[in-house]
This record gives sequence, C-alpha cells and structure tokens, in this order.
Amino acid sequence: MSKISLYDFKLLSDHEQYDVVFAEGRFIDALIEENTRYALYAVDLFFVEIEYDVASNKIVGKTSFVTGEKLDRYTLY
Repeated sequence: MSKISLYDFKLLSDHEQYDVVFAEGRFIDALIEENTRYALYAVDLFFVEIEYDVASNKIVGKTSFVTGEKLDRYTLY
C-alpha cells in the first residue's frame, strides 16, 4: 500500500491497520508507563501508537493521530 491518509487508515479493519503499521510504519520511539509499553510509529503523515501489556507482551490497543498529547509524550529528535 502506498501513501495512505489518516482517514483511509481509520477505514481499514484492525487487522489491516496492524499490517500497515508493521509493514510500512517507521518505528520512532517507545516508552513504558507502569505495566504498559507504548511504541510509536510514523505512517506517512500521521502516527500510530501501539499499546502492549508488559506482563503478557501482547498488543492491547492502538491509537492513530497527527498531533496532540499522545505525541507530546515522546521525545522526538
């Protein structure tokens, strides 16, 4: 898949969204808060944060966005 907008990304199924993130996303940074690890990926002109449960090392959620508090949590260089 080439160049996808945030709107089109949100129209995809969960499975397709994960495929896009892991196949085409560029890993940016990660952070851990309590028992949750967050991994930030850049996909074209937006970001996707993947949320993992540390104990089970399983994905428990994802959020896609362009700017805002979620992005501000990461130190981008």
